[in-house]
Amino acid sequence: MFIGKVVFDSSQLAAASRIFSSSVFKEMAKSAQSPLFARLIKQMKVVDDNNCRILVGQVFDDVFNVLKNKAYRHEYAYKAAVTKKILFGVHSLNTAVMLSEFRVANSKADLVILNGTSTVYEIKSERDKLDRLEGQIKSYLKVFAKVNVITGENHLDEILNNYDPEIGVLLLTDRYQIKIVRKPVERKDRIEPAVLFESLTRKEHLEILTRFGEPLPNVPNTELHAVLKEKIVSFKPSDLHDVALETLKSTRSLLGLKQFTAQLPESLYAIALTIKVSRQEQSNILTAIGTPTCEALHWG
Repeated sequence: MFIGKVVFDSSQLAAASRIFSSSVFKEMAKSAQSPLFARLIKQMKVVDDNNCRILVGQVFDDVFNVLKNKAYRHEYAYKAAVTKKILFGVHSLNTAVMLSEFRVANSKADLVILNGTSTVYEIKSERDKLDRLEGQIKSYLKVFAKVNVITGENHLDEILNNYDPEIGVLLLTDRYQIKIVRKPVERKDRIEPAVLFESLTRKEHLEILTRFGEPLPNVPNTELHAVLKEKIVSFKPSDLHDVALETLKSTRSLLGLKQFTAQLPESLYAIALTIKVSRQEQSNILTAIGTPTCEALHWG
């Protein structure tokens, strides 16, 4: 670890957090370089002539090791924890799918994992407020069989005592482990088909009908949405949940990213599984993370 034990000021912390932004990842995907990465590393003031020979991939891991600290955690640290410890630690890309920022009514679910059931993980880090949590939970209970909130110590008691008792509560501990404080109640019967319908794409609506053995509507495009919705909301909630689950696992499979993620530093797993990149863009990213930081400092 080249950074060592450091204390970040607010400017350095902001730069460290942005290193894991989609902007940096997309720049690397486009041209195997990221001028933004170079600027952020300079802003952090952690690289000098003595340590700049380290590769960019190691820089990501080293910065992330600082961001895992309770004092610096933000949303990405939580997403990375769920990705590594649950998606890869409990499941695998062979059997499970992870979705990020999945739209549900007026909310966007931070992370959803689909395996034998549907489970949502709403993140409330030490830096977050809880003012939107009640509405988010109400929305998620209409779409997912299991709803979890993963949080820090400062929010734990309030979430346990003041929100729906059917939700699971997970704690990201000081040692960066996920502790189950309360298990979620699994209920497919509470799914509201009309809400689930609006979270899916047209392609997924059609596949759901096919999986139910229903004929596809022969109507003009202007009428198709309404006809599909009428059909899909008529299904029994628990049956619709199971069919939609298998549909999403097919349409949004991450299996094609298995070889790519295996070549990345662990700190990039979460973002690599949530941003679509082509084969050429994958190659560009691998080139970028294999670049010595001395060279990367001059990107752009």
